[in-house]
Amino acid sequence: MFEPKGVTKALSQISVLAVLLFNTVAGAGCSAAATETANAATKDSATTAAAVNTNSSAASSGPRIEIEPGSPAETVRAFYERLKEKRYREAIHLTNLKPAIEGLSDDELREFAVDLEDIAKAVPADVRINGEIISGESATVTAALPEEAGAEPQMQEIRLRKVNGYWQILAADELTEARIEKEGKNYFYELRIDVRQDEAKKMLERVSKAQLAYSLQNNGTFAEVGKLIELGYIPDDILSSDSTGYVYRIALIDSGKSYFATATPAAYGKTGRNSYLLEPSSGGLSKVTGRDNSGKPLRE
Repeated sequence: MFEPKGVTKALSQISVLAVLLFNTVAGAGCSAAATETANAATKDSATTAAAVNTNSSAASSGPRIEIEPGSPAETVRAFYERLKEKRYREAIHLTNLKPAIEGLSDDELREFAVDLEDIAKAVPADVRINGEIISGESATVTAALPEEAGAEPQMQEIRLRKVNGYWQILAADELTEARIEKEGKNYFYELRIDVRQDEAKKMLERVSKAQLAYSLQNNGTFAEVGKLIELGYIPDDILSSDSTGYVYRIALIDSGKSYFATATPAAYGKTGRNSYLLEPSSGGLSKVTGRDNSGKPLRE
């Protein structure tokens, strides 16, 4: 019924930028079939620096390529080195997320401090690059990277394109890139709201499952938030808005025979717009509803 606590905690803490930089950059590669097609297509027109190796054992013990100055592989290496060194602005400038960060002042960038710290922690100490394929103005680099924060490194493909003589990592797809061009620095703020609202809804859904499990073992009564955390049913992030952007409340009613739970933006319009309410219904089922309530709880 429950995901492992560590997984849920990682999901609730996953940063806005990490969603882009790990789920998109590390996962932005082609499929195995596409890789084979690329290899075939580049025999005559591309430079192949190394064969692509996509199995997990290669991630820990496979070969490395010699990285040439100004190459796509050098761009990928520099990107992850700068992330690890917490030189975030410089790192993101190497990607097509660049327009979203160019307009951010240093103070505005610090507003994403929690998000950025998550990224730095997730970058492996040694990013091993074992493949590079260049075809005209496009390139694919293969490197050992986690698919998500905390995961074991696997061989991932990273796509790049040449812009004004320099290689740029494609961290966003075409639709996202168009949105970034339109919204500029507001993109990260809007993305943060989207992600945290989704996480808030999922957190309440997890509370629902936790309360159902608890009630089945405790004569139909429900538990305070501290008890659910103690049992490992929900992560302790529910107690802090620093990483979640939301304030959560679980209220027991009628001596614990009923309850409701709310999720309210910690900073309306900045960490979220929608407020959410979880109320159990007949049969032990429950429903999460949400709407913009000007930053106020949907139930007091």
